Amino acid sequence: MTDEASPDDPRAGDRIAKWLARAGVASRRDAERLITEGKVTLNGERVAHPATFVTAGDIVQVAGRVVDEPARGKLWRYHKPDGVMTTHKDPQGRPTVFEKLPPDLPRVVSVGRLDLNSEGLLLLTNDGALARQLELPANGWIRRYRVRVHGEIDPPALAALANGLTIDGTRYAGIEAGLDSRKGSNAWLTVSLREGRNREIRRVMMHLNLGVTRLIRIAYGPFQLGNLERGAVAEVPPKVLREQLPEVRK
Repeated sequence: MTDEASPDDPRAGDRIAKWLARAGVASRRDAERLITEGKVTLNGERVAHPATFVTAGDIVQVAGRVVDEPARGKLWRYHKPDGVMTTHKDPQGRPTVFEKLPPDLPRVVSVGRLDLNSEGLLLLTNDGALARQLELPANGWIRRYRVRVHGEIDPPALAALANGLTIDGTRYAGIEAGLDSRKGSNAWLTVSLREGRNREIRRVMMHLNLGVTRLIRIAYGPFQLGNLERGAVAEVPPKVLREQLPEVRK
């Protein structure tokens, strides 16, 4: 190990926070917090700085438990049901996504989140660094949703969302929203956005005096929910992942 190696030196390995994220222990930010809390050791010595490097053969432990070396980055599609939290542990004791996953799945982290009452496509990976990469706004990937709303639809107001809007001081980028069907006071919309801020669709619909009664994510960039059954998990083929992200670690 070394904490003085140049990042450009191929023998330097990975910074330990990145290494932990790739191993699926936590996001890079949370890994840095674990280091600050003194919970990470490298070859038996407490790690004092996130710039410490890990090289082949080093032994990393978190809270006394040895962490396996990062495996090849993999990605899974998961059809999240509503009523489960996208978190590893909920302080209120509500069911979580990770409690519902098949037992043979390795430890994974989610790419972004879906809130408690949202459902549909949630991407999972065993590589925290890959998760962060997939979340970057610079990808410009469209998140597409099917949204059931209750209330009076105003087509011009829906069309105007493409210009962006500000709600309570928060600026939202352009959103594409189209009316698919309507029956009485209920309607189905297809909504596409690039930012995907916390509860963005619900807040925007509320601004239009529409209540969201169902929200289903059907696509995240090039990855589709398709006919994946509710609660099911399917690995994205490595070839597809490499095509979409050529820089993914082999």
